[in-house]
Amino acid sequence: MDENKEVNSTDPKREKVRVIPLSAIDDAPDHPFGVRDDEEMAELVESISTFGVINPVIVRKGEGERYELISGHRRKYACSKLGIETLPVIVRDLSREEAIIFMVDSNLQREHILPSERAKAYKMKMEAMRGRVGRPMKNNECPMGTNYYSADEVAKEADESPRQIFRYIRLNNLIPELLEDVDMGKIAFRPAVELSYLDVEEQKDLSYYIDEGEATPSLAQAIQMKKLSQAGVLTEERIEAILSEEKPNQKPKIKVPMERIQKYFSPDASVQEIEDTIVKALSAYRRSQELQMAKANRTIKEAR
Repeated sequence: MDENKEVNSTDPKREKVRVIPLSAIDDAPDHPFGVRDDEEMAELVESISTFGVINPVIVRKGEGERYELISGHRRKYACSKLGIETLPVIVRDLSREEAIIFMVDSNLQREHILPSERAKAYKMKMEAMRGRVGRPMKNNECPMGTNYYSADEVAKEADESPRQIFRYIRLNNLIPELLEDVDMGKIAFRPAVELSYLDVEEQKDLSYYIDEGEATPSLAQAIQMKKLSQAGVLTEERIEAILSEEKPNQKPKIKVPMERIQKYFSPDASVQEIEDTIVKALSAYRRSQELQMAKANRTIKEAR
């Protein structure tokens, strides 16, 4: 089959489907949705291996003989894994703004979307919609007027409130380390929104103490940091002190200084090896205590 041959055009109302080489298709610039090699991808690869690509991907014409992928990044990746060299496509005549809006809307139907992906997608769609009325977005803020009009549209189609849309957009102000913590569920969504108001250096300090102390801020602590930052008095010491505060319902953590236990281990023992040994020792100690208790109970019964 000719790689650019139209494969179904019997119905004049249907869009024409063409088959083009994968190598001629470029991903859309700044595509906000990641393609992950997870269980869902494995299922898609198996489906395409068995049935082929059932739904054509959507592209628009690029430079020369190239095409820009708008919707179908997972299908394209699955085909590349299978060694399939061509892909059925529908070519649409879309402006840059129209392509972004279509790309975001089609990908928001996914079941699993990371907070960082929503944050970038909502921002891109807002800017694309605003581009049609000439209002650029500034600093991921939440201005009024025309911006709220586009926020209403984005919110309606995403089944969110305009305020929630702006909260997601605020996450774009987080440094990559903190944004990754949000994606991993280490930092909750609402505290993350408040932390997005900290400047870059304050966020770096916060990220350091989160990793160092294995503690993450609650909403109340995040709000406190935001207020101190706005007042210009959020220092490293303040951040460390706030994170050290015991939160409601927080389970206490036990820390044993290394100098107290290092004599029991070889100098080259890793932290994981030390932790495993301690857990095994405690398990043995518990079994010993249980045996002693059982023996004492038997002695009491025999004495009666």
